[in-house]
Amino acid sequence: MGTTLIGLIVIAAVVFYLVFIYNRLVTLRNQFKNGFAQIDVQLQRRHDLIPNLVESAKAYLSHEKSTLTQVMEARHNAVSAQQDAARDPSDSTKIQRLGSAENLLTKALANFYAVAENYPDLKANETIQQLMEELSSTENRVAFARQAYNDGVMTYNTFREQFPNNILAGMFAFKETAQLELESPEARQAPKVSF
Repeated sequence: MGTTLIGLIVIAAVVFYLVFIYNRLVTLRNQFKNGFAQIDVQLQRRHDLIPNLVESAKAYLSHEKSTLTQVMEARHNAVSAQQDAARDPSDSTKIQRLGSAENLLTKALANFYAVAENYPDLKANETIQQLMEELSSTENRVAFARQAYNDGVMTYNTFREQFPNNILAGMFAFKETAQLELESPEARQAPKVSF
C-alpha cells in the first residue's frame, strides 16, 4: 500500500511538472505574439504616414520621381511582409522577410531624407516637418516594440530549448522563432563623424 501511494505521488508530481512546462511554453509563446502585435501596430502607423509624406513632397520633388517611387515600392513590400508575418508571428521565415522589407524601407526613407536636404522649401514646409517628426517618433516606437518582441522571443526560445522542456516542446510542436534583426552590416556600424 505504501509503495503504491509513493508511486502515485511520483506520477502525479511528474504529470504536474509536465503540465507546468506546457503551460509555461504557451504563456511565453503568447507573450512574444503579443510583442509582435505591438510591432504590427507601430509598423502600420509608419506605413500609413509614408504615403502622406510622399504626397506632400511630390510638388517639391518633381525631378526626384525615382526616389518617391522607391519609397512607395519599399512601403508596399513592407506592408505585404507585415501582413504575412501577422498571420503567423511564430514562423521564422516570415519574420526574417519582414525584417528585410523593413530594412529596405528604412534605406529608402534615408535616401528620401538625403534628397529632401537639397530642397530648402521642402524642409521649411510645415506639413512636411510635422510628418517627418511624426515618422521619427514612430521609428522610435517601432524600435522599442522590436526590442520587447526580441526579448520575448529570446525568453521563449531559451525556455523551449532547456531540458526537459525541449522534449515536451518537440512533442507539441513548439517551434523556434526568429528575432527581428538588422541585416545590413552598415546599419550595425557606428556612423563616422568628422569635423
